[in-house]
Amino acid sequence: MHVARRFLPPLLSGALFGGGLSIGGMTDPARVRGFLNLFGAWDPTLAFVMGGAVIVMAIAWRLQARMARPLFGERFALPDRTDLDGKLIAGSSLFGIGWGIAGLCPGPAVASLALAPAAVLPFLAAMLVGMAAARLIPEGRRALAPQGS
Repeated sequence: MHVARRFLPPLLSGALFGGGLSIGGMTDPARVRGFLNLFGAWDPTLAFVMGGAVIVMAIAWRLQARMARPLFGERFALPDRTDLDGKLIAGSSLFGIGWGIAGLCPGPAVASLALAPAAVLPFLAAMLVGMAAARLIPEGRRALAPQGS
């Protein structure tokens, strides 16, 4: 596969994603904490961003169903119901806890590198340590919740 064809789509989609997060104000941890503060000064802006993403993804699913293969790949890598296992649930729970505490998830943190790198470097360093630590756990012990049959 030609190098430009291989790297250009993820670079463009990453730039589009980062730009959207920045323009939408989602690189501001106060927005996320405001969204999670259901019993205080609730900020619904994150719900609008999520709603926009759901609309775009719904259109993409409809288009994908009509395509034999992706435009820039050999085959689609789509999740199925077997992907919903204890490991995914445990990882999602830890992700949500970290997101709620920091007010950042990986996408906005990486996008924030362009705007306020000093503010997000501790988060990114801790995220990388967590990712490395997860790789040290043997595959059979990663799942904190029981596996589905």
